Amino acid sequence: MPSPRFARLPSEQRQAIERAALTEFAAHGFHDASLNRMIQAAGISKGSLYYYFDGKEDLYAHVARTGLEALFERLGSSPLPATDSPDAYWNAITELYLRAMAGLATDPELAALLRGWSAATATPAGQGLLRELEAWVMPWLIEAVAQGQRVGAVRTDVPTGLLLAVATGMGQAMDLWMLDADPDPAELPHLTTLLIGMLRGALQPAT
Repeated sequence: MPSPRFARLPSEQRQAIERAALTEFAAHGFHDASLNRMIQAAGISKGSLYYYFDGKEDLYAHVARTGLEALFERLGSSPLPATDSPDAYWNAITELYLRAMAGLATDPELAALLRGWSAATATPAGQGLLRELEAWVMPWLIEAVAQGQRVGAVRTDVPTGLLLAVATGMGQAMDLWMLDADPDPAELPHLTTLLIGMLRGALQPAT
């Protein structure tokens, strides 16, 4: 997390630092990103940067958090599927995931930044960001699983905690694969259907 001093900066200066960091991480990845290039682009000193952030990991986490918050705001709410049919439920989940991936495709710089996710989340700052994201998503996911169980789309013969762990783990793997693959937008509907179909196979009632 940035220090409180960062929040007290004029918005133009904060945005200049965030923009320089986003551009550098997107262009060079997490490991190869250069703090010196960010500092030069933002027009600040190295001492100033460390006055606001603990280091590269902390800065990456902040920029990723800011970008994801903006993406979620653009996407708006993600209402749970209102249906009593298992097929309609999974079709609605597919549409929600496709909307998220299509939204990310409209922000290629953020997508490029997030390709460094695996490396960044191996750091303490990245782990903190990962826990934040899980906290954002978990209430929605808990209700989605419960609704899926009510309509017969999600199995009820295993503990809910296990269902949530499987859904979270597969969801993270799907997101990272999509980021690394960087598919053409025209391929997104097919790939989304394929990936959600795999998730459905793991969570739907056993036959």
